[in-house]
Amino acid sequence: MRILDLVTPRELSRVAALQLLARQIVEGFCSGRHRSPHKGFSVEFKEHRQYVPGDELKNIDWKAFGKSDRLYIREYEEETNLRCTLVVDRSGSMMYRGERSGGLSKDEYAQRLGASLAYLMLAQQDAAGVITFDDRPRTMVPTRGRPSHLRLVIEALSGPPPGLETDLGGAISMLVPKLGRRGLVVILSDAMGDLDSLNRSLAQIRSRKHEVIFFHILDPDEVDFPFTGRVQFHDLEERADDQTVDAVSIRKAYLDRLEKHNSHLRDICRRHRVDLVNIRTDQSYDDALHQYVALRRQMS
Repeated sequence: MRILDLVTPRELSRVAALQLLARQIVEGFCSGRHRSPHKGFSVEFKEHRQYVPGDELKNIDWKAFGKSDRLYIREYEEETNLRCTLVVDRSGSMMYRGERSGGLSKDEYAQRLGASLAYLMLAQQDAAGVITFDDRPRTMVPTRGRPSHLRLVIEALSGPPPGLETDLGGAISMLVPKLGRRGLVVILSDAMGDLDSLNRSLAQIRSRKHEVIFFHILDPDEVDFPFTGRVQFHDLEERADDQTVDAVSIRKAYLDRLEKHNSHLRDICRRHRVDLVNIRTDQSYDDALHQYVALRRQMS
């Protein structure tokens, strides 16, 4: 039985829509950078050789021709292909959606960003896989480099989320043995969990020589706390009862605690040489892709 035989038409539609959206995001991003999404930057210039009929004209070095009046072809050698595992938080806290993000939840933003990163990686002839988690690893798609592999990655990203309590450190610790040989680990999460546990898990990942990029995804409401008057807050992970509070009276305490939490996360990432990228759900996906490309170039 094929995997697709177990997927409903509605789920197929959701997968196709996410795949199309990822393609549009990446091609728009690459167009803005004036380069094709199918030209990898994991290719390094090696040497020249003399042109022979049948060679691709695009590989002619016209500067060399101007100096020597002879046609030379630039030869390239492939660097070791990148192996990337996307580790995507699908816990209850990721379900928050604010009005300023256009009604887009953190979970939906992470789905789209993860799908776009996978599309970009596979277009660049790198390999991509995905592991989703909440309080433990849930869905796993192994790392592969075939373009057809994109659909499996997107199916994993677009499936219904468990939406349970976050155990960021514990879940990542459980998935470390599943990461395989050395590569890149890209974490997409709101980091709403025990950071001391995350500290230990990142140490495990780095001890295995993986590079790590952490996309810290927050809703603008969580960053600014714009609420006024009496507001009822609902625990999306159902660990506590709903609370009705005077928003103005708790705003400073909330922002102070958030800054302390985020400062702790920055310190942990700095300690383990993890690249931390702060992203809000009202930001363009281009912002995140630019950050990824810049960091990828540094690693190369």
